[in-house]
Amino acid sequence: MRRRSFLQSATAGALTLFFTTPSGAAPIEPTRPGAYPEDFNAFLKISADGRVGCFVGKTELGQGAMTVLAMLVAEELELDPAQVDMLLGDTDLCPWDLPTGGSLTMWHTAPVLRGAAAEARAVLLGLAAKALGAPAADLTLKDGAIWVKAAPTRRTTFGALVQGRKMARHLGKVKPKPLSECTVLGRRVPRKDALAKVTGAAKYAGDLRLPGTLHACILRPPAQGQKLTTADTAAAERVPGVRIVRDGTLLAVLHAQPDTARKALALVKGTFEGTEPDVDDVRIYQYLVDKAAPGQRVMIARGDVAAGEKRAATVVEGEYRNAYEGHATLEPHTSVAQWQEGRMTVWASNQSPFVFRDSVAEALKLDKDKVRIITPFVGGGFGGKLVAPAAVEAARIARQVPGVPIQVAWNREEDFLLDGYRPAAVVKIRSGLDAGRGAITFWDNIAAGVSQGEAEFAYDMQTNRYQAPAVPDLHPLKVGAWRAPNAHTNAFARECQLDALAAKAGLDPVTLRRRLANDPRLLRLLDLALEAFGWEPAPGPTGRGIGLACGAWRQALVVAVAEVAVDKATGKVQVLRFLEAVDVGLVVNPDGARQQVEGAITMCIGQALSEEIHFKGGRILNKNFDTYLLPRFSAIPRIQVVFADSGTSTTQGIGEPPVVPVAAALANAVFDATGARVTHVPFTPERVLEALKRVP
Repeated sequence: MRRRSFLQSATAGALTLFFTTPSGAAPIEPTRPGAYPEDFNAFLKISADGRVGCFVGKTELGQGAMTVLAMLVAEELELDPAQVDMLLGDTDLCPWDLPTGGSLTMWHTAPVLRGAAAEARAVLLGLAAKALGAPAADLTLKDGAIWVKAAPTRRTTFGALVQGRKMARHLGKVKPKPLSECTVLGRRVPRKDALAKVTGAAKYAGDLRLPGTLHACILRPPAQGQKLTTADTAAAERVPGVRIVRDGTLLAVLHAQPDTARKALALVKGTFEGTEPDVDDVRIYQYLVDKAAPGQRVMIARGDVAAGEKRAATVVEGEYRNAYEGHATLEPHTSVAQWQEGRMTVWASNQSPFVFRDSVAEALKLDKDKVRIITPFVGGGFGGKLVAPAAVEAARIARQVPGVPIQVAWNREEDFLLDGYRPAAVVKIRSGLDAGRGAITFWDNIAAGVSQGEAEFAYDMQTNRYQAPAVPDLHPLKVGAWRAPNAHTNAFARECQLDALAAKAGLDPVTLRRRLANDPRLLRLLDLALEAFGWEPAPGPTGRGIGLACGAWRQALVVAVAEVAVDKATGKVQVLRFLEAVDVGLVVNPDGARQQVEGAITMCIGQALSEEIHFKGGRILNKNFDTYLLPRFSAIPRIQVVFADSGTSTTQGIGEPPVVPVAAALANAVFDATGARVTHVPFTPERVLEALKRVP
């Protein structure tokens, strides 16, 4: 399919686009596998009417990617972002890209896209110089027009110069504008998807209704790790309009109406085989410690830990746990697949269009160019849609019914059963302070369930040791990426342990961190957070209920301050106020960045206080949001966000960093309020009451 045809049809909820081009559908390929294209035409097209189209292999998950990427292009081409139209996540029309996760949009894709726009600007000025008979240095451009500075009537337009064609001239690497000349970056810009989403016009994979679509309901095992062996489908086949498709262990009931397909599925009698692990959500922590022990490896080591312990005047030993947690996206995994003319097209709710393409191709034994992934709006991902199970299921079924669109939409029970959870973990730390209470003499950290990713921080620890397991299949349940993988688990343990050291040494938590901080950015963030919160720290517990924690994700830094109230009779924790001071470098869209931080804090209040996967063996006991407790409106406090003015033109992205310190700040606030250390995430009322019993 040509880009022109696709843009005219605006298939599957993509934003309606604008321009035409005589070039073919296939994007300009990378120079090598896993590399971005070097030709800026892969990312940018200028229509005959002068509008600029931008093609990027990322997806819009609600995080505002299409807005912030449009701002980068608009900055270099001197446009209003409204003049840049975005198409994201189509593997036929967009250049190869990494997944939309790990803050990679701003970390990896943004510099490439901005560089492409800078080169396009230089090429356009060169074309205009030739057309207007004036040196490029004598020209200026704005809103799609280019003119001679000294004679504004001598002008042309982007559309007139390009006429909808590919620009053949290339200049190599062109430097983007210096930050001092930027007028779009750092400005508050309305979200491009806002109107569609508030009016209900936005289309998700579940909204797609191609002519003749059949809805597929799949026979699921009762537990993770089990597979279908036999199935009696006779009763289901008697339902009018039902079709049964089986591909190995995959059995699906198809019908034009999803509710009829679901009712017919209930008539299928299946048998399954597979061994369930002898563990549950209570015994999981000892299970992980025991299984990890033989495979523990020293990942990082400095100095002599034993000697450091001898020098310590204050020693604290702590054990920190977190439960399995689901991604619980409001939109479960959903895909529509159609096998037609030797190609598989899949409209998929996803974070990784090119990973999904490769997964479908591998499952069907097809060449990659025979698979196309189209990404509509996505109703949340958080790492859970980096993999393609529903897309592969839809494609496998569609392959058996050529020409018929097949929709696979998991219900909430399936979404919990088949999720790749945030890993449960146990982190044990022994650490000590010297007699002067200004230096950590040793830090001995052992993790089971997660790696040591982001365990180190910008604190001065001359003697430390970090151990993590190298054990295959450590977890009895399926696990996966969950917003800042490993970092939030390690930050929870580290920041609670540091708070415990400070309390035992009679120090307030901020003074100790200032003495240990070896990054001036962290010191500035601490000052910024304290000033904005209006808090004068004192050694805890003070009874006020304020806690602090620091976090990092790659080069980004965050300081979180929380205020809580604890009902000592019930154990309920009510968050009253939460502030984050954030340094992610350049903040491209302040409104979008603030929304990201507020969303991260909101999500992680649930992660810290209530969200937990309950299971027995491979059977997931959570079926819906009546038992898997997301934060309600009543749980959300006043939230403040302050950004550090870093003065840099680079940005680290803001999807992951705000997540990292939330649980630790809340736990430290509970200690300040009550003297009780809650060391098990989520700290439910029952666990808070248990911690209160241990207070002297």
